[in-house]
Amino acid sequence: MQSWTIKKVIAAASLTVVGGIASAAYPDRPITMVVGFSPGGTADSTARILAESMGPLLGQSIIVDNKAGANGNIATSFVARAAPDGYTLFVTSIGHAVNPAMYKNVTYDPIKDFTPIGQVLTAPNIMVVPKSSPFNNVKELIDYAKKNPGMLNVASSGVGTSVHLSAELFKQLADVDVTHVPYKGTGTAMPDLLAGTTQLMFPNLPSALPHVKRGDLKAFGVTTKQRSSAADDIPTLAEAGVPNYDMSTWYGMIGPAGMSKDVVARLNEALQKVLNDPSVRARMNSQGADPAPGSPEEFGAFIEQETGKWARLVKESKLEIN
Repeated sequence: MQSWTIKKVIAAASLTVVGGIASAAYPDRPITMVVGFSPGGTADSTARILAESMGPLLGQSIIVDNKAGANGNIATSFVARAAPDGYTLFVTSIGHAVNPAMYKNVTYDPIKDFTPIGQVLTAPNIMVVPKSSPFNNVKELIDYAKKNPGMLNVASSGVGTSVHLSAELFKQLADVDVTHVPYKGTGTAMPDLLAGTTQLMFPNLPSALPHVKRGDLKAFGVTTKQRSSAADDIPTLAEAGVPNYDMSTWYGMIGPAGMSKDVVARLNEALQKVLNDPSVRARMNSQGADPAPGSPEEFGAFIEQETGKWARLVKESKLEIN
């Protein structure tokens, strides 16, 4: 009995030492940061800022891997199946909380199958039309849409994305019928919008603001209650003629379930340094995004809250997809 107890103590001590060595050595090879959308959108640009800034802090290169499709479901499923060793990370978005309610064939649990590392940012979306559009404000567009139901095409970065949900909220509050055209990310949707192939869109402000500043897009309003500090000359949609409109998006970093607490702590520490770095904050702010530093526990609680909120909206709006 005594011999068995001694063996258990020695084994436990050995595991602790090995685990400590493994955690201390992390990371000892390049890290992959998965993105669920195509290059060119906010998710992609956010991941590249993080990879560029966190890599030197961790002493390893971070490779951004775009796995676009199904509103991030392809990437999310990939990460859920990955080894929980800290070498596969995921820059996820509001779609992480929306997809399980919207897609009936989702094979993962947004909470149980992942390890929260930290929230990255929040940002408004923005209603835009191409510079060639005959509409000069929201009211003109709404008047046309009411008289010509289904004739206007609204682009999105995919079914269930914040870009899509912003359009659905607009349809509901403005009482108009516009046709949804989903793409595999803002990066693939933007060229058609700029060309006038689609007539309007609600992209994340960081993705659209450069085009607005160049005069390639007309901005009708941001989706949040308050104007954005990055573009305070652009009204809110509520101010522009859609009362009670309020919608924002977010991005965060997660990994597969079962990650070591030490590895999560190392990643969160690097993430907090990046999000509190004045140059990174200025870079995000200039694009219309607000850094959202915080603990893994806070982000985990936030994901749970968001999952419940969007499940109710999807059900009420009948947006489920087989």
